[in-house]
Amino acid sequence: MAIPLITGVLFAIGVILVAVNLDGARLAAASSVAPASLPVPGAPKRPIGSIRDRIDRIFEPAPDGPVVNQRRSAKASLSEQLSRADLRLRTSEFLGIRLGSALLLALVGVIRFGIGWQMLVTGAFGWFIPRFYLRFRRRRRLKAFNDQLGDTLILMSNALKTGYSLAQAIDVVANKASPPISKEFDRVVKEVNLGANIEDSLTRLVRRTESSDLDMVVTAVAINRKIGGNLSEILENIAETIRERVRIKGEMSTLTAQARGSGYMITGLPIVLGIFMYFVTPQYFAPMVANPIGIGMLVAAGIFMGLGQLIMSRIATVDV
Repeated sequence: MAIPLITGVLFAIGVILVAVNLDGARLAAASSVAPASLPVPGAPKRPIGSIRDRIDRIFEPAPDGPVVNQRRSAKASLSEQLSRADLRLRTSEFLGIRLGSALLLALVGVIRFGIGWQMLVTGAFGWFIPRFYLRFRRRRRLKAFNDQLGDTLILMSNALKTGYSLAQAIDVVANKASPPISKEFDRVVKEVNLGANIEDSLTRLVRRTESSDLDMVVTAVAINRKIGGNLSEILENIAETIRERVRIKGEMSTLTAQARGSGYMITGLPIVLGIFMYFVTPQYFAPMVANPIGIGMLVAAGIFMGLGQLIMSRIATVDV
């Protein structure tokens, strides 16, 4: 038993290392925005020393290119995604977590079912669990950021009315607002204090947060700085628009909550029940995975369940 177990573990490690290399492939088109994990332009570069530092550098996009183009169009690197989710982890640490999770569940599959395709399935599931959690954190933080943006713009507008400059108004937000928006604006203040252009810092803020509402605000600020106008009044109008949008989104979410919950329940219940039965009584569930007819039935059921979930999600989604 020891030799097959060691062989299975080594095979799982090899598969996961290949997945790491695939996940770490650099994008062909470099991002045109200085990422959140990189220092302000002009600051000294971090020396490459340990293996962990080298891994971190692999997952950071190249800082070349103008900042003013394509605020949110380029795909984010892993380091940027960790920053958006407010996970204070290095890319090498996050990859280590994914590797450990995959190995752990792969070993669970080996112990429960022996060496086979089940080990690969459980290992792949463990590899993607941290990724799903990362996406969940990103969505939750973005929602919190957008919910706070309307009040933040009113705060900035009031600061501008009292005679503050734009940089001072941003500093007021960094000191008076609550996280996560205070953390992001505090980063803008630090970049400006280090000599960065305020428009470039706000553009990097859009890149970090991935907020379409903030993108509209930064565009209005950039236009105002070029052609002039009453910036405080502009921010008030945008704040009113954002507040109304947040209110309508909340109402739509409440009205469609039952449909979305029903869709998740109908889709998830057969999957969870099937996995539970396969783990608890594999002999009872064996004909579904050992017989071609059973495999075909599972594939057909998965296709129809996916189509049903897609239709339910489209019905329950209302763009505002």
